[in-house]
Amino acid sequence: MVRELSGICKYQLFDSNNRRQTLLTTTICYDIEEGIGGTRPLTRFLSNRASTVLSALDIPTASELHGVYDGEWCGSGDIFESVCPATGEVLAHVRSATPQELQRALDRSREAYMFFRSVPAPRRGEILRQIREALAAKREELGALISLEMGKIRTEGVGEVQEFVDIADYAVGLSRMMNGRVVASERPGHTILEVPNPLGVVAVLSAFNFPVAVYGWNLALSLAAGNATLWKPSPSTPLCSIAVTKIVSSVLEKNGIPGAVAGLVTGGKDVGASIVESEDVDMVSFTGSETVGRRVGQVVQSRFGKVLLELGGNNAAVVMPDADLSLAVPAVFFGAVGTAGQRCTSTRRLYLHSSIVQKFLSRLETLYASVHPGDPLDSATLLGPLHNRNAVEIYSNAVDHLLKTGAEILTGGASYTSLKDPLKNGHFVMPTIAIPERVDVSDKVWNTETFAPILTVGVFDELEEAIEWNNGVPQGLSSSLWTRDLRNVGKWIGPAGSDTGIVNVNVGTSGAEIGAAFGGNKSTGWGRESGGDAWKQYVRWSACTVNFSDEAPLAQGVQFSPTA
Repeated sequence: MVRELSGICKYQLFDSNNRRQTLLTTTICYDIEEGIGGTRPLTRFLSNRASTVLSALDIPTASELHGVYDGEWCGSGDIFESVCPATGEVLAHVRSATPQELQRALDRSREAYMFFRSVPAPRRGEILRQIREALAAKREELGALISLEMGKIRTEGVGEVQEFVDIADYAVGLSRMMNGRVVASERPGHTILEVPNPLGVVAVLSAFNFPVAVYGWNLALSLAAGNATLWKPSPSTPLCSIAVTKIVSSVLEKNGIPGAVAGLVTGGKDVGASIVESEDVDMVSFTGSETVGRRVGQVVQSRFGKVLLELGGNNAAVVMPDADLSLAVPAVFFGAVGTAGQRCTSTRRLYLHSSIVQKFLSRLETLYASVHPGDPLDSATLLGPLHNRNAVEIYSNAVDHLLKTGAEILTGGASYTSLKDPLKNGHFVMPTIAIPERVDVSDKVWNTETFAPILTVGVFDELEEAIEWNNGVPQGLSSSLWTRDLRNVGKWIGPAGSDTGIVNVNVGTSGAEIGAAFGGNKSTGWGRESGGDAWKQYVRWSACTVNFSDEAPLAQGVQFSPTA
């Protein structure tokens, strides 16, 4: 038996000359294990830095957390640790879903859908408006939690919550505008209607790098459409999902809506696989790697479910000689270094016209030199950590491959090794600029997405060459052209231009708004989320021919009647 208590302790730290240095406030969680032979204290320390963030969102710090919500909070499966990537501190232990709890959540999602599909769409919009208000009231607190658990800097964490707020705003209006169409019929006294109706249960499998916004994109549209949504977040960001679900569920409860309309199941690969395979799930929205996404797509389609895939991005910026470098350089800097290179839209390839290479790189290196690692919760920090140790290994392996293939490392290329407490156990790496010997899109230097702040640079002479390189990789998420020549713009966005899902001009590859559909082509998965026509994936469509005449003619003039 385990009993958990908590308390606050303050420590004064002294140097070797017995001079007082700092006052450290720490929350101590005492795990007292009772059993044969008495009790055994298992003391766990939680920094004031972390406890302040968690307590602001009413997340308990002194006990295991339930990671399943289906109208009730539960969870008795495997324990997952939430670890702060900036410090290595264990933030919490979360109990995931057992197979039985997962099935119950699925069953309750189906029951909730049967209720919610009959709620008028404008009423669903009003519930979304209240969710929007509840999220906005906790924007700063949720943003801090994202920084704490995921690792992105504070302004990006708050910005991610704002994305959820914005898409909720969008969906409020959408709830009154999810229209079908009236189609002219060739038969007299007939009309054809294209009618959208709620789809069913939508499962959202989200990734660690956007632990709040991606769920928001899906939940807002799914709720507006009249579906029940079941969220399976990344196992490394359970606290973000628990905090958001608490906020959403409180709104549902106040409105008499079943909590399983927006359910939650935390867990590992087994939980994710069970959701993907389940006949109880009508649509799966998956964000993650190309390798896993390929498997998800195959499994869901094998049972004739709907699937929305948001997979790898290997995004290129192309800079022409007439570009405004005062705009282009900072945009590439943010695209490559922002979120420590862990956005699916991060700038990973930079193609520079031969006439501006030195000028551009000189300015870019100056910006890189100004960046230093720091606590993501500090508003002055621009460079946070990678999310986990595995990401650091991927970064190191990519740098090693660049060096082995003859690339020049202009800056970076290593982990930070001499950081002071509390960051010395964090996963911090140096943003890196590398110039390979040549551009060969068949080489993994160019055609593989490395989820880290590594920017590879190639040099071109003609725009057509840069477009060929941009399009020559398997992925097709985002791309960016920097030019003031209208002819270049027309070529870039036209049929012989960039083949990505996001094709920008004088805007970086990263930082999309919610108004347009978000997603990519080719091995990025062809999925579309957020704005635009993305909502049409969350409904089932029916073509309804209505005969309001006294005759029943067949289409195409077919005659099918017995003759005398």
